[in-house]
Amino acid sequence: MADQDLEQLSIDTIRTLAMDSVQQANAGHPGTAMALAPLAYLLYTEVMNHNPANPAWPNRDRFVLSAGHACILQYAALHLSGYNLSLEELKRFRQWDSLTPGHPEVHHTPGVEATTGPLGQGFANGVGFGIAERFLAETFNRPYDEIVDHRTYVICSDGDLMEGVSNEAASIAGTLGLGKLVYFYDDNYISIDGTTWISFTEDRAARFEAQGWHVQVVEDVNDLAVLRKAIKNAQAELSKPSMIVVHSHIAYGAPDAVDTAKAHGSPLGEAEVRATKIALGWDPDKTFVVPQEVAEHFNQTDRGIALEDAWQLKVSAWSAKYPGLRERWDQAHTGKPIPGWVEALPTFDVGEPVATRDAGAKVMEAIKHHTPTMIGGAADLVESTKTEFKGGGLFSASHAGRNIAFGIREFSMGAIVNGISLHDGMLKPYGSTFLIFSDYMRNAVRLSALSRLQSLWVWTHDSVGLGEDGPTHQPVEHYASLRAIPFLWFMRPADATETVGAWKVALEREDGPVALALTRQKVPTLEGTSVEGVARGAYVVHDSDDDPEFIFIATGSEVSLAVEAAKRMDVPTRVVSMPCWEIFEAQPADYRDEILPPDVKARLSVEAGVALGWHKWVGDEGDSISIEHYGASAPGTTVLEKFGYTPENVVARALALRERVG
Repeated sequence: MADQDLEQLSIDTIRTLAMDSVQQANAGHPGTAMALAPLAYLLYTEVMNHNPANPAWPNRDRFVLSAGHACILQYAALHLSGYNLSLEELKRFRQWDSLTPGHPEVHHTPGVEATTGPLGQGFANGVGFGIAERFLAETFNRPYDEIVDHRTYVICSDGDLMEGVSNEAASIAGTLGLGKLVYFYDDNYISIDGTTWISFTEDRAARFEAQGWHVQVVEDVNDLAVLRKAIKNAQAELSKPSMIVVHSHIAYGAPDAVDTAKAHGSPLGEAEVRATKIALGWDPDKTFVVPQEVAEHFNQTDRGIALEDAWQLKVSAWSAKYPGLRERWDQAHTGKPIPGWVEALPTFDVGEPVATRDAGAKVMEAIKHHTPTMIGGAADLVESTKTEFKGGGLFSASHAGRNIAFGIREFSMGAIVNGISLHDGMLKPYGSTFLIFSDYMRNAVRLSALSRLQSLWVWTHDSVGLGEDGPTHQPVEHYASLRAIPFLWFMRPADATETVGAWKVALEREDGPVALALTRQKVPTLEGTSVEGVARGAYVVHDSDDDPEFIFIATGSEVSLAVEAAKRMDVPTRVVSMPCWEIFEAQPADYRDEILPPDVKARLSVEAGVALGWHKWVGDEGDSISIEHYGASAPGTTVLEKFGYTPENVVARALALRERVG
């Protein structure tokens, strides 16, 4: 243990770097970084097992800064502990193309494990990390040969705990007994609008105790002895997640800014920065100072390399004793299913009526032995979404169980799934619910796309065709809304065959999330659909002539309707199934022109949702059969008929369009 003067100097180095970085950027959140500098110091120099020389070391402890606005705290600690994050990057805080953006971004800054900032989600990401660690430990560890053994540490704020998603995640973490989670709640009584007493008065510690957490309170974050003891107690508690409530003073050390709301999200100002440095005993005329003794003491590279080397020796011994497990471990690290999975995919007979959610269930049954580290579940809707690995066990019963009962917690489910995906790439997790409830989890879906995660979203009951539940449960604007999220592949398969293709795409994609929208109602398996066509995003499923004069473009359950209408047309008509706009848009121009010949202006889209976005594909002279209002409660066939989704109406609209276009 370092002497107290060196410890204090190290802590104050974090504080001064935080002040200087935010002041130079003229933007940022210095207060929390200054307050929690003692905690960051302990975590990065003593508590966490990590290797700055290899941020991807599989058995490292994970750290999630759920209070992402305080990212300069993490950047300073990463720089000082030896990560490839130079002092120049701290000077470029929040600037174009820097490694120190305004909130932490995974895959961008070395040592950052999760993209955080939207408050509460990092809290739930941490639960996902904990689930992943427990599942992998139960799967690969053997007595006295534990190669998966690490913790997840999370710093959260008042804002994180105000957000409902953190409450959802805390509840399930306590239920699951995730003892490798250690959270720190920065209780500083300050929010942007002022003191937390104006909006946040419940007993937070009691709340976590009620949710099954091990709770401790540290009255002063600057008391390193008490903080160390609390952390050791948390590490010793393996049957419950731990919450350490840490009292701090925002902008600690600043004579005038301490304990003020202004210090939360604004630079302190040059005068206050100078005054703070003087109060800390630093030269007020110097910026971005790292004393040599601090640089040497704080750097954890040698310790990290030694930790990883020791782990590698354990892995070597484990591999020799359990070669079959080692083979499974290596396969899991490829991020791909075990070979043979494509051949195992189910097929369906033409004409066979199958709800695409049921087709998805058959795919999961076919691939379950080829994807042993694929885990996930539904928001209390497994019986409806049909998303279960049968025989895979419940995670709540055994941490080796592949099926996670998320409860009715859609947002938390999404953020937890993202955390599982972030853990190390060995697990391709999924979450499922009704498409309408994607609204509850939208920001988690957005972060999965922003972070380019291997998250899979399976949403069923995908249209007004679900019927009697009525407009509260019938999505109409959701296709357009989800297609608007960059890097998300939204897929709405037409039938059972296309559902197989959509699942295949989802399992093969490596650079972002995939969302499947599946039907409750049965739809016919069409003659022209194919797994290969789905992989192109759009393709021809019906052609009455090689030189079409009219084109229907449809998705999902409306493809069969478009095919039926095309057969009634008196002109050469093509039907294009477009299960995924994003994939089709990425195809070469000549392929897109082959499927949608530019000279055919008479184009009609058929989809049971709003028409927003379809102009891209039908063009200036085309038209859309759409739903520009909410649904209705009635049998699904009746609702679709009343809204004009019949062959007769589709043909009538097509003929009117052709007459207008010529």
